[in-house]
Amino acid sequence: MKSSEVQIAGSLRRRLAVTLIGGMTILTLLLFFVVRNYAAQIAQQSQDSILSASVTSILDAATMRDGEVQIDIPYASFSMLGTNTDDRVFYVIYQDGVALSGYEELSIPKASIDETSVLQSTTFMEVPVRQVTASRVLAGADFRTRITASIAQTQDNLSGTLARISRNAAIFGAGFFSLAVLLSILATSTTIGPLKRLADSIARRGPQDLSPVEKPVPSEMAPLVSSLNHLMHRLDKSMTQSEDFIAEAAHRVRTPIATVRSHAEMTLQRVDKEENRQALRSMIRAIDETSRAAGQLLDHAMIAFRAHQLEFEAVDLVEISREIVLRMTPIAEMKDIELQLSGESSVIVSGDSILIQNAVRNLVDNAFKYSPADSNIEIEVQSRPSPYLKVVDYGPGFLQAEIETLTDRFTRGVNAEGTIGSGLGLTIARDVAAAHNGKLVIENHHSGGACVILYL
Repeated sequence: MKSSEVQIAGSLRRRLAVTLIGGMTILTLLLFFVVRNYAAQIAQQSQDSILSASVTSILDAATMRDGEVQIDIPYASFSMLGTNTDDRVFYVIYQDGVALSGYEELSIPKASIDETSVLQSTTFMEVPVRQVTASRVLAGADFRTRITASIAQTQDNLSGTLARISRNAAIFGAGFFSLAVLLSILATSTTIGPLKRLADSIARRGPQDLSPVEKPVPSEMAPLVSSLNHLMHRLDKSMTQSEDFIAEAAHRVRTPIATVRSHAEMTLQRVDKEENRQALRSMIRAIDETSRAAGQLLDHAMIAFRAHQLEFEAVDLVEISREIVLRMTPIAEMKDIELQLSGESSVIVSGDSILIQNAVRNLVDNAFKYSPADSNIEIEVQSRPSPYLKVVDYGPGFLQAEIETLTDRFTRGVNAEGTIGSGLGLTIARDVAAAHNGKLVIENHHSGGACVILYL
């Protein structure tokens, strides 16, 4: 698994949204049923009140005349029961259990003694009805009788009313649910927002920016930010120690090796026996190979370390090339090689001066190693079309089949056999170019020899 890959275990935003929306769904359904049931009770109570008033008006119309019960049913007793759906109304009137008028098939419950109404839902003629029954006692000097009236009404209007209430409650519930979903999404975004802003703030930082996070964060994120700040502090300290170690290692390794080589050369001057001189020459060659390999390994380690925390500044590519030419001129003169610097007088680039210097030194050193005596090494620096440094030598050049692999670590071409080297020079130059969003081009010069171009 790559270090940049992160194992995903769900989404906090989704979990929070699902929790909020799920809760709102339950609340919406509960609200729908509560509103519907309450409205049904109110509608039923309204119908019961009208039915009770109708029964009461019929009982109030009952009178005694000459010992007989007379009931003149008021028109309002039934007109008040009119509905938009023309519900059917059934009634029956009893005197001491004997039907006087109405539907005798309409059974009635036993009225209570205190003459209160009896309400019930039942069926009559195979249709559901709401029935109200009440009774009243008529008494004279020598006469006492009980009048019982019962009215039943079909439920079509009530069912229609409940359907409208349910529809309106459903519309209200859907609106409430939609608003709740929008609020849940808004609440989720608001809650997750600080975490996303923190992630974006860290992502926008440069590789060398290991400063602590100082912006205020919610209290729930404080432990995370605190741990992140501690981690960045440890990373900063570790990277500083690594940089110091590389610099110290370069000094500690190169100095003893140079001392050993110096002693070996002095010993070679004092030894007369040819076989001993040959052994010393082999020792000096091995020391040179070790010194070069150690130096380039440390250079490569430093480049790998600094590539992620470049210290950009204005760098004069011509000035760096001129300094390297001055340092290498005495060695070149011993081999009758002339270092020629041409191009513009100043080419300013934005980059890490230490890395660029390492890249240029390795390219010039490579050209020096493979150049024959009495030849030239041409170094050209130009700013157009983009800043570049070109190093040309007149050595054996590159085999065309090997060009693609020569920038790999510890890879050397067939033409490099017998020449001291570690196979890291071109790798270092390539890595420096990549760190500056540039590239390294390797080719053979048209007049023979190698041509390497460092674009920055």
